[in-house]
Amino acid sequence: MTGKSDIVIVANEASRDLGRKVAEYTGVAFSEMIRKQFSDGECYHAFPTSISGKDLVIVGATHTESSYQEILDLIQGGRYWNAASINVVIPYMGYSTMERAKPNSYEIPKGITRTRQLFRTRPDFVAFVDLHSEAVLHAHAGEIRTQHIWTDRLVVDKIRASGLTDYVLVSPDYGFSKRVARLASLLDCPHTAADKDRYDTDKTIVSQVSSVVKGKVAIVCDDMIRTGGSIIQTAERCLDAGARDVAVMATHLVLAGGAREKFEASPVTRIIGSDSFPGRCSDNLLDVYSVAPLLAEVLRSHLRSIGQQEQPQ
Repeated sequence: MTGKSDIVIVANEASRDLGRKVAEYTGVAFSEMIRKQFSDGECYHAFPTSISGKDLVIVGATHTESSYQEILDLIQGGRYWNAASINVVIPYMGYSTMERAKPNSYEIPKGITRTRQLFRTRPDFVAFVDLHSEAVLHAHAGEIRTQHIWTDRLVVDKIRASGLTDYVLVSPDYGFSKRVARLASLLDCPHTAADKDRYDTDKTIVSQVSSVVKGKVAIVCDDMIRTGGSIIQTAERCLDAGARDVAVMATHLVLAGGAREKFEASPVTRIIGSDSFPGRCSDNLLDVYSVAPLLAEVLRSHLRSIGQQEQPQ
């Protein structure tokens, strides 16, 4: 890896806690951006030190409009102040479920259009965590190195350490079943998928779950929990099929629109997830693990490759 003194790690405001953890696992001091807000609402940013000739690492979820804009500002600021390389890690990408538009809908597929905007700021490397669709990885002309970071190893370790036994992994739909099958293979446990049909933007109906869950702990797995409706329905169908308990595992704990209250009133006893979405930490319902060690490992590997490329032959 390039020398630690040549690496500057920053984060957008929402992901500062995760940025600090990544810096700690990387063995590099975290650099706190200088931020101010003017009376007219405009935002001031300044790097706390010179980044000229250094490898800049930016950690930031793009879950809100302001967080997304801040990532663009930090990348372009890195270009302005002549960073040697600009390396971005997006633990949670907003609009990730809008990777394509339905025919004749005239809707804007913001998962693609926003990623293209990000790529046009010319970062050298962009990594995403547990994407809903890998289509966004290819929303550039080939000049940017991208990486899809799967959290499988962290998920497997977390489930093994959870105290849960005799479990079955359940996908809430067939679209996510390949990922669930991969996790089940690593955990050496059975898996199944629910029958789900979407009939509106945020509305789904889950009809049934295989009897393979009978007498077992069902762990409903998904990439994210947004409103939680389909996951709770899947949990209920698991109990209908004879499961003795139901837990949930999802990487991105968005929990929007009163989802938390819905889960507290549901049969779900535990939600296992990561800190990719800002502000999520363990409590009586959530069991949160950090993606920081995995992100640090990816960054160390990437920055090491940069250092090797720069060495004279």
